[in-house]
Amino acid sequence: MRILGRWFQRLCRGTLPPLWALRPVAACLSFGCIFQLSSLAQVLAYPRIEIHNLSARQGALRAGGRSRFMGISGQAQPSIATGPAAARERLLDYLQSGKLAEAVQEGRDSITRWPRDPELHHLLGLAYFKMRQNSLAVEELQQAETLNGSNPDVPFDLALVYLDQGQYAPAADKLEKAIKLKPGNAFAHILLGRAYQNTNRTIQGIEQFKTALEIDPGIPLGHYHLGFAYASLGRNQEAVAEYEKEVTRNPENPNVLYQLGHTLLEIGNLKSAAQFLQRATHVDPQNGDAFYDLGKSLLLMGNPETAIPVLEQSAALKPSDPSPHYQLARALDKLRRRDDAQREWRRFAELKKTQPQAEGMASGRAQ
Repeated sequence: MRILGRWFQRLCRGTLPPLWALRPVAACLSFGCIFQLSSLAQVLAYPRIEIHNLSARQGALRAGGRSRFMGISGQAQPSIATGPAAARERLLDYLQSGKLAEAVQEGRDSITRWPRDPELHHLLGLAYFKMRQNSLAVEELQQAETLNGSNPDVPFDLALVYLDQGQYAPAADKLEKAIKLKPGNAFAHILLGRAYQNTNRTIQGIEQFKTALEIDPGIPLGHYHLGFAYASLGRNQEAVAEYEKEVTRNPENPNVLYQLGHTLLEIGNLKSAAQFLQRATHVDPQNGDAFYDLGKSLLLMGNPETAIPVLEQSAALKPSDPSPHYQLARALDKLRRRDDAQREWRRFAELKKTQPQAEGMASGRAQ
């Protein structure tokens, strides 16, 4: 089964709070597909998970083939008109059509009749997940795993629920199991890398990203996530190399453009940084950080007049952030606009007082 969701998009953008520090991109995942995530952390506020490719599963059921959709006896069902196979197909139909209440009711009724059918528990768990009832989803998926410990899709989907809840350690445990059962799932390696990164195991995360790229060199955002991990360790040259690979594949992805521009700014490549940051602001005009970095790069290149309107836009997009006002004050000082500069210094000081001390000076803030 495959799950595709905006949750995964966020996860993949890399915007998760110190995981996927994550400002996670779009894509597909699930029982085996690929994707794009600000922080899984910010990666993960979206009508979250959607279930796709259910038609293939329905076809398998209708064909009565020997697949993961057979009964727990391992014998092909003689007919799908009655019995648990028919219940599974109805559940799939409800999930595919978005009739989640009906799916849950069907699932509850079915597991009452066939309590030891792992696929019914699995599908009911997915229905609960789509309804944002994660506790019930975990309960059903755990039961499915108990009844059939050899299906890699169940721990994979259980990991998705944990990731959605910000429970990265148990998510990593389940992804490790899913990979043990199905080592060739590149998506699972990407997600495990993100989970590792969010539990302060970035080196292990890097190895997972590399493995995912070995399995599938074209996996969406694979180089992005690897670059993000390198950048989190201060290995900026390696991060730039990975971001550059990703940007050739996703030239309009605002997260890739921003992170590449930001990292180039960090290593002092101002001209290239400004080019990618300019593109990032065009693709995502709501990204206040991209405007901030662009304005900062322009100022460092000696273009205060050009930097001022860019920094003003950043300040408008991020009204509680003192950083744009700090850079604005510097730019205005360079143009000898003393009164305006003093206004910005005052605003910077006012906002700075409201910021946690751990954040440090805005002029050197972490992005």
